[in-house]
Amino acid sequence: MNKVILMGRLTRDPEVRYSQGDSQMAIAKYTLAVDRRFQRNNSDGQTADFIGCTAFGKAGEFAEKYFHKGTKVAVTGRIQTGSYTNKDGQKVYTTDVIVEEQEFAESKNASQSNGEYNAPAPVTGEGEDGFMNIPGGIDDEVPFG
Repeated sequence: MNKVILMGRLTRDPEVRYSQGDSQMAIAKYTLAVDRRFQRNNSDGQTADFIGCTAFGKAGEFAEKYFHKGTKVAVTGRIQTGSYTNKDGQKVYTTDVIVEEQEFAESKNASQSNGEYNAPAPVTGEGEDGFMNIPGGIDDEVPFG
């Protein structure tokens, strides 16, 4: 089984191209910075992995329209490997995630404040004794007493 689930922030705006031919298809490429869960004794000090993602068709159009640098997204897809020969004649190996599903991983307010989102305090309706205040006249309708 080849299944990947990632959550991270876009390192830059998606790069979008359209295929040639009768039915053009959007191809969006973007890189996610995915925080490492555990810090090991890394000599490079890296705390995130930078993972290339490619979205095709409607998913590519969605990325083009709504995703921007810093947007936190959740992606599911599959890993695809490949290789090519660069201009120096060296073989280069690639690993990318082909996006099957993608969605926002935080609210618009949170992304606009650069992750410094302060959720409003919940309204509890509790009185001084820790119990919920019930408006007058409803006490008689409560089935337990």
